[in-house]
Amino acid sequence: MNRERLAGTFVRLCELDSPSRAEGRVAAFLKELFAGELGAAAETVLEDNSALQTGADCGNLIVRFRGTPDAPPLFFNCHMDTVQPGINVKVKRQGDTFTSAGDTVLGGDDKAGIAALIEMVRTLKESGQPHAPFELIFTTCEEIGLLGAKHLGFSLVRSRMGYALDSSGIDLAIIGAPAANRFVAEIHGLAAHAGLHPEKGISAIQLAAQAVAQLSLGRLDAESTANIGLISGGTATNIIPAQVRLDGEVRSHDPVKLAHHTRQIESALSAVVAGWRDPLGAIASRPRLDFTVEAQYPAMRIGEEQPVWQRLAAAARKLDRPLEYIVAGGGSDANIFNAHGLATMILGIGMTDVHTTEESVTLESMVRTAELAHSILTCGN
Repeated sequence: MNRERLAGTFVRLCELDSPSRAEGRVAAFLKELFAGELGAAAETVLEDNSALQTGADCGNLIVRFRGTPDAPPLFFNCHMDTVQPGINVKVKRQGDTFTSAGDTVLGGDDKAGIAALIEMVRTLKESGQPHAPFELIFTTCEEIGLLGAKHLGFSLVRSRMGYALDSSGIDLAIIGAPAANRFVAEIHGLAAHAGLHPEKGISAIQLAAQAVAQLSLGRLDAESTANIGLISGGTATNIIPAQVRLDGEVRSHDPVKLAHHTRQIESALSAVVAGWRDPLGAIASRPRLDFTVEAQYPAMRIGEEQPVWQRLAAAARKLDRPLEYIVAGGGSDANIFNAHGLATMILGIGMTDVHTTEESVTLESMVRTAELAHSILTCGN
């Protein structure tokens, strides 16, 4: 691998702003690169029509590469979007460590993976080494609910197994990830003047506080977690708040537990609302709860006997590199791919402190990622 070339590609990618739904600059860069400099290597560059569903300024990209005839094709996946704050990103390099030079994220999540794949393709093209046919799948809107993957044009994908480059850590593979439900709870009370007639109001915020205080949140069991991440409501300090909204999630590796914990949260909120009593008997109405649940993504689990695991293990042996196989607590595009029958493992690419302005990644991690991807493609040829 050409380390400095990889470093230059990474900096270029990071400084192309691409917050969710605005990935067009990165998509344009990738299309130009694979149709131009790497055109001899790339068979075709496709863009699906997912933007109609995601609201992004571009679709997902699928780049196909020919390989050894009759060998089963593989794919690699990265997402093009970053979390906020991600506008006007400037990269700071100290030695071989990259961070943001300002008050933005770096964007190593997931541009470290994209840069590693580009270097892998360049190395394959230069060496002419035989390799399996493969596809690169670059998605949009991963950070806001895996929207790009959910609306990917799966009919365009020829490979039936692959690897998502999208995790902290290095020399590790994620073999399992939980399913997640997102819920929105809206409690409707009754507005009244807080100073003149407070007894005529029903405080939605007070009811919400009572309910949240009773909930089990955080680590629920070995396979499940729950969180309320956003609370909003009220209009002014002198008005009894008539409405409050709670946004939260439940995750579990067990679908039965996922449903159970979600129902428990709804039941706890319902009990508090139903248990409200008017101490003065001055209010004719009662509070109301609206509770909606959206399945965010299904669980994934890869077995050691599956070809996608066996291929990765062979690639690691070829590099004489031990890998750690773990079960993680987060979701990614891999959850969606597995649900569509595309066996997908997640590879650690070395980024740290992701989703913060302290995010960093090292050149060595990106080189190791590119080497592992290269070995995956060439270990059977």
